[in-house]
Amino acid sequence: MTRVAAIDCGTNSIRLLVADVEGGTLTDVDRRMEVVRLGQGVDRTGRLAPEALARTLDATRRYADRCVELGVEPGAAAVRFVATSATRDAENRDEFVAGVRDAIGVEPEVVAGHEEAALSFRGAVGGLAAHPGPYVVVDLGGGSTELVVGTGTPDAAWSMDVGCVRLTERHLRSDPPAADEVAAARADVAAALDEAAGHVDWSRARTLVGLAGTVTTVTAHALGLPAYQPERIDGSALAVDAVLAACDDLLRRDRASRAALPFMHPGRVDVIGAGALVWHDVVARVDADVRAAGGALSAVVTSEHDILDGIALSVVDRAARA
Repeated sequence: MTRVAAIDCGTNSIRLLVADVEGGTLTDVDRRMEVVRLGQGVDRTGRLAPEALARTLDATRRYADRCVELGVEPGAAAVRFVATSATRDAENRDEFVAGVRDAIGVEPEVVAGHEEAALSFRGAVGGLAAHPGPYVVVDLGGGSTELVVGTGTPDAAWSMDVGCVRLTERHLRSDPPAADEVAAARADVAAALDEAAGHVDWSRARTLVGLAGTVTTVTAHALGLPAYQPERIDGSALAVDAVLAACDDLLRRDRASRAALPFMHPGRVDVIGAGALVWHDVVARVDADVRAAGGALSAVVTSEHDILDGIALSVVDRAARA
């Protein structure tokens, strides 16, 4: 048994998974998330804001302390820190890299979209035995959205520069969003999906799998949960219409109404409308293309297992190759 630590630093949140790995199976020791909004303003300025960087490095230091408490030494080969969309896009990413190195003793890896997609796919598909493949796995983040098609392993992947933070900052400024703002955001998503369709053929998928905070929040809303309950969200299978209706409702709400929902994380209140818009349009497009190809989706499945799990498993792979 090997104890590893995986850190996923995205545009909106930074997450930690400490897990024991045995025989390719993960057992969670600790899984936590903080909303730090590293990608604040990156779409507009191309740079990481000083206050966003400070928030993220503070959280990284807390994660380093937690790793020590759980017996994983910062700086050890058993720790992998992966950064994604906001850091890829930032001109001053070197400041982030140096800060993380000082905080936790490992070099953060700013991964390309295709690797992010592959890690997400690996983390998600381990618990999908009850659902038929091929799968299309969608990791909907703050700055980008990754789409991967495959069964046991990825066959094709693509990363789109649309996400809940990026589209909120770019388009959704009214409360609730105005019709012209929604139309502009939808145009961005449609263009991104048109491009993605040239690289990823999701029309043959049988199961659509959604990952990350936007998707789990939409699922909690569709299920009418009285609180955020990951044990009920993970593995839940919803009909397409139920997902689309939940997305539409979140997009129409004003900020106060979203904040009052019992399962809503405070750090998602201002960006969940854009996230719901992206998830709605991805689900609708995949469903339509599957039907046009003569197939049918068995379900829209939500997984709490995602890129964090893929990162943790990759740590063991690296040790085996060393």
